[in-house]
Amino acid sequence: MSELGFSTRAVHAGFDPDPHTGAVNVPIYASSTFAQDGVGGLRGGFEYARTGNPTRAALEANLAALESGRHGRAFASGMAATDCALRATLRPGDHIVIPDDAYGGTFRLIDKVFRHWGIDHSPAAVSSVDEIRAAIRPNTKLVWIETPTNPLLNIGDIPALAEVAHAAGAKLVVDNTFATPYLQQPLELGADIVVHSTTKYLGGHSDVIGGALITNDPELDAAFAFLQNGAGAVPGPFDAFLTLRGIKTLGVRMDRHCDNAETLVEFLSRQPAVSQVIYPGLPEHPGRAVAETQMRRFGGMVSVRLHGDVEAARKFCARTEVFTLAESLGGVESLIEHPAAMTHASTEGSRLEVPADLVRLSVGIEDVGDLLADLEQALS
Repeated sequence: MSELGFSTRAVHAGFDPDPHTGAVNVPIYASSTFAQDGVGGLRGGFEYARTGNPTRAALEANLAALESGRHGRAFASGMAATDCALRATLRPGDHIVIPDDAYGGTFRLIDKVFRHWGIDHSPAAVSSVDEIRAAIRPNTKLVWIETPTNPLLNIGDIPALAEVAHAAGAKLVVDNTFATPYLQQPLELGADIVVHSTTKYLGGHSDVIGGALITNDPELDAAFAFLQNGAGAVPGPFDAFLTLRGIKTLGVRMDRHCDNAETLVEFLSRQPAVSQVIYPGLPEHPGRAVAETQMRRFGGMVSVRLHGDVEAARKFCARTEVFTLAESLGGVESLIEHPAAMTHASTEGSRLEVPADLVRLSVGIEDVGDLLADLEQALS
């Protein structure tokens, strides 16, 4: 299906109409186990739902097709996918390079859990190929990046960073949650593993939690499959169904997210209460040129810094009415949050600590005039 257009794959990849009923959507196979024709005789290739489920299998095939990958694995959450990727590739004594503005949950898992298993890590700016290269050690096994990063929206040059990682004998992992496969496809740019929180734009409706790993490497996929089954952090069939349903409209939603974000960025750039607007599509953004080479558009995430420090940021978050104050992102509804006190609280006191005056906006698909009016009244 790779020769078909993106939105065609989003709608059709992973499942043909059911041959028995003609159903055009994958059924929710709510079964914990599957009958066998004799010992080991699997009728449809499934034996136990932790190991495999037809609804989940359809989602995994769809995710692989969207990322132009050969193998996809679905998980119960983005952090479950992150945990699997780390455990499949790292051993005690290994080292990993991470973004110096990584998602707080990723940092917490590596710093508070894997550190105790003998895994060391070094933060580096994903926007600097030289800094990433300098952070690599002889025992580095993974270079883990986000691009755009969460929440400072820095841009990493995926082909250049893949070359740096591979020259050191390491794998490059790209968290593609912010960009989505509609805007960016890291495997085609040299990455070894793509990770997603499918909770976000892929599901798209703030009604399901999930994660995914996609790769072209059969050995990596086999390791992911072993841990997926052995540890059991798998999505249920209804979760897989909801994620698939969301994916079908990913392309049209992302275009609307991007349209609205660009309009809000223009407005916010003129506001005296705002000291800085951070968006990869701005001409002054240091990563714009790289983003233009590897992204279709610049995404629906916008960060701003406010004059007046932390109190101004908190008041701005509290005053919005259409933007909902909540963690997470990527849903059809617009969300606002204060990263230092919410999604990135775990980074306090570390090099990854985010500015106290920073506010992150997940721009939804509402009428843009209503979003503009809401931000204007909240800033006034």
